[in-house]
Amino acid sequence: MRKVSLIAAAIATALTSGVAFADNADKTDGWEVHGYGSMNFRMVDGETVDTEFGKPDYKTAGTHGKSTNQVEFTVKKHSSYDNGAWADYVVRSEYGNGNSYAYSSSGSQKKNDEAQFEIKEAYVELGGLSFMGQDTSIWGGQRYLNRAAGILSGEYWKQSSGVGAGLQTKLNGHTAGAAIVVADPDAGEASRSDDRTTLTSYDLYYYGVDAGIGSLDFDFKYMQQANKDSDSEDGFGAAVTLNSSYYGMDGWTQTAIAYGKGVAQNRGVNFGKWSGGDDNQESIFLTSYGVMNISDNWQLGSELTYFAALDELFTADDLKRYIAAVRPSYKVNENMRIETTLSYGHEEGADGYWGRSGDDVESDIWNAELAVPFTVNADFFGRPQIKPYISYIKADDKASAGQIGIDSSDDETVVGVHTEIWF
Repeated sequence: MRKVSLIAAAIATALTSGVAFADNADKTDGWEVHGYGSMNFRMVDGETVDTEFGKPDYKTAGTHGKSTNQVEFTVKKHSSYDNGAWADYVVRSEYGNGNSYAYSSSGSQKKNDEAQFEIKEAYVELGGLSFMGQDTSIWGGQRYLNRAAGILSGEYWKQSSGVGAGLQTKLNGHTAGAAIVVADPDAGEASRSDDRTTLTSYDLYYYGVDAGIGSLDFDFKYMQQANKDSDSEDGFGAAVTLNSSYYGMDGWTQTAIAYGKGVAQNRGVNFGKWSGGDDNQESIFLTSYGVMNISDNWQLGSELTYFAALDELFTADDLKRYIAAVRPSYKVNENMRIETTLSYGHEEGADGYWGRSGDDVESDIWNAELAVPFTVNADFFGRPQIKPYISYIKADDKASAGQIGIDSSDDETVVGVHTEIWF
C-alpha cells in the first residue's frame, strides 16, 4: 500500500506541475489539471433539505444548489508532434452532484445509488493534420459542447451533452463547427433487449461575427428521437447570442434569443437526455445576464430570463416562466466582499396544467439573500471562497410554496455556508 501511495503521489505531482516533458524524439507531452468544488452546508430549522427552491425553473436565484459535496476534476493530456499535428485527451470526472445528504466518515455515501463517481467527459481532439490545416480540428467522444449558463439562475440554456464527433475550423476569422451528438434518456435503466429511445442532435455553429457593439454567435440544431410513438416529431432549434459590454457601460453581457420545436422544445439549443417532445411542443427563450463594474469597490451582476410556450411546453399549454434578479457586490478589502441577491420569479399556465387550477395556476416567488464571502480575490467571480449566507424565500401562497419544496407555510429561511473553488 505504501508503494501504491508513493506512485499515486508521484503521478499527482507530475499532473499538477504543468511541466512538459519529452517521451521520444518526435513528440512532446504536457498535462493540465483543472477542477471545480461546491460544498454547501445549509440548514432549514436545523435540518438538511432535498430541494433547490425552484431555482432550476427560474423561480429563485439565491444559493440554493442542493449538492452538499460536489467535486469535479478535468485532466487534459496535450501532445505536439514534429509534423505539426497535435492531440488533446480530456477526461472530466464528477462526484456528488445532486446528493443533498450530509455524510460522515463511515463511507455510507456509497450506499446512495445517485450522484456517484461519474465520467462526464472523455474525448480526443486532433488538430494540425496535414490535409486539414492549422485552424481545423476534429474530435470524438463524450463531452459538453458549447455550454452557456445564466450567472444568477446558474442554468445551462445552451449545450450538447452526450457522445458524438465533430469538426471545428476558422472561416474568415470566425469559429465554425459541425457535430453530431447522441444521448440515451433511459441510459442505465432499460434492459439491453429494450428498444432504445436514442436522441440525436445535428449541430451547426458560427461564432464571433462582428456586430459593431459586440460579437454574435449563431447556433442551429436539428434533433431526432428513435422508437417513439407516432406523435413524436423531429425537432429543430436555433439561437443568436450577442456578447457585448454591460449595456454600453463598463462590464460584459450575454444576451440571447432561442427558439425550439418538437424534440428541441427545451430552449431550442439545450440538448441532452432531457430532450424530447412532439410537434405541439414549441417554445421561445430570451435571456440577458452579465456584470457591471460600477467603481473600484462596487460590481453588479444581473439576469433577466423569459421562457415560454408558443403552443405547449413540457405538455403544458401556455406555460410561462420568467425571473428578474440582481446581485450587488461590495469589495470591503482584497479578501472579503458583501453581496446581496434579490430575485422575483413568476410562473403561469393554462387552467389545469400539471393538475393545477384556480389560484394554483400562477405563482410568484420573491428571494432576498445576504452573504459575506471570504476569498483570496474579492472580485465578483473571485474564487476560492467561503461564503456564509442567509436566504429568505417568500411565495404568494402555500400552493406556490409547496411547488418549490416549502412545507406548511408560504415562506422559508435558509442559513448556510457555501464553499466554492474552480481552477
